[in-house]
Amino acid sequence: MTALVVITDCDHDSVDPERAVLDGHDVELRVLQCRTPEEVAAQAGDAEVLINQYVPITGTALDALPRCRLVVRYGVGVDNVDVEAAAERGVWVANVPDYGRDEVADHTLALALSLLRGVVVLDRSVRDGRWDLETARPLRRLSALTWGVVGCGAIGRGVAGRAAGLGMRVVGYDLPQVPSEPPIERVGLEELLEVADLVSLHAALTAESRHLIGPEALGRMRPTAYLVNTARGGLVDAAALLAALDAGELAGAALDVLEGEPPDDLGWRLARHPRVVATPHAAWYSEEAFHTLKSEVAREALRVLAGESPRSPVNTPAARP
Repeated sequence: MTALVVITDCDHDSVDPERAVLDGHDVELRVLQCRTPEEVAAQAGDAEVLINQYVPITGTALDALPRCRLVVRYGVGVDNVDVEAAAERGVWVANVPDYGRDEVADHTLALALSLLRGVVVLDRSVRDGRWDLETARPLRRLSALTWGVVGCGAIGRGVAGRAAGLGMRVVGYDLPQVPSEPPIERVGLEELLEVADLVSLHAALTAESRHLIGPEALGRMRPTAYLVNTARGGLVDAAALLAALDAGELAGAALDVLEGEPPDDLGWRLARHPRVVATPHAAWYSEEAFHTLKSEVAREALRVLAGESPRSPVNTPAARP
């Protein structure tokens, strides 16, 4: 019997890479544009695999899809999937954790340097007709600075190596703690916030880490320090960050992600703030990363349809009856 693989929603201009992987197998690929779990339940029918981008996948939706064996996300985060509910129903949840690892680390460095070297501020000044460096003062020598990495997984370690290559001291904190390795000096979160000249976020978004950077954390940072977030918008309390920037309690921020995307009113106020450099959730992107992401979700589908475990599971499903 032909297996049904359903793309629940997708804003890509083509699904040719997915089709190229699935071609030659007894698989039907159906592309939907669901916006709610109810639409998934109503339209995904007899799907054995869901390839998912943004639409929430709830336990109720999965109850309507009794043949579903896998939900695989376009990306790393699975915060829009009820992972526990899937496991209870015998459904794997998987992601693609490594498709844009270098790109995110590189983008983090680019954003950080745009702050630390005043690139965006100076560019704006030149466009306004000024030809002096006063708007960016004071700038510090990079080798005199400390970079704090929150989340020391593969991307965090990649960022740490890049920062150390510029001569910076690197301190790191993890939730939960994992063994330390050079060039990261492991410290507690409070110490990291207090000593770092720049803090970059690379943690997963969980109930524990939501608004990890809120009023208390921001209050511990130096008024000359910067915040960079290329992980998940929900790690940062946007209202608290906006207030800190308005009050001059933080030198600036660089944000590739916001808690709501596309931005709501608060998000736009933050993204357009004169002390903020913003990019539209683009840190992951290169043509190579994009192709890898799309190919790998299809390969995960074939693995599970063949009775294998996914390469990158994020849960352990209960045995199916």
